[in-house]
Amino acid sequence: MNLEKLRYPIGRFAAPETISDALLNEAITVLEIFPENLKDLLQGVPEEILQKPYREGGWKIRQLVHHIADSHHNSYIRFKWTLTEDNPTIKAYNEKEWTAFGDYDTAPIAWSISHLEVVHHKLVHLLRLLTPEQWNRTFVHPETGATMDLKTLALMYSWHSMHHYAHIKNALEKEKVG
Repeated sequence: MNLEKLRYPIGRFAAPETISDALLNEAITVLEIFPENLKDLLQGVPEEILQKPYREGGWKIRQLVHHIADSHHNSYIRFKWTLTEDNPTIKAYNEKEWTAFGDYDTAPIAWSISHLEVVHHKLVHLLRLLTPEQWNRTFVHPETGATMDLKTLALMYSWHSMHHYAHIKNALEKEKVG
């Protein structure tokens, strides 16, 4: 399998020009069910498998679970900033550096799965309350300078959920777990 397919098992994120209500609702549903699906996927996975990288040169499965929780925590904050400030420049974070402190290597994945469950409950509840005007609110990403609306952000984190779910599922299948 080539490196691109290993890195992006469901393809790279590409925002559509127009985001329909149906596509947005599908993204919200993915966000709603993702924590439970991830929890089910990882149920009973032995510690030694969690310490293996999901692909050569990639993070360990354990690190990936903690990354997902931290990333999605940041997404919730990004939604709130965008809803409460006028076209804010969001705070970026160095996701690779976040793995360097040792907590990603030693903390139980159950903590991050529980964190994901709570963050996603709050996020989905918030998203279902948004008006069309609120969905069109925008923010600026400091690294790219790109302006993005909340509809696109919802689709991006839905993709991010499925992207990393596929990483973990593929790794477990390779290890003949599950």
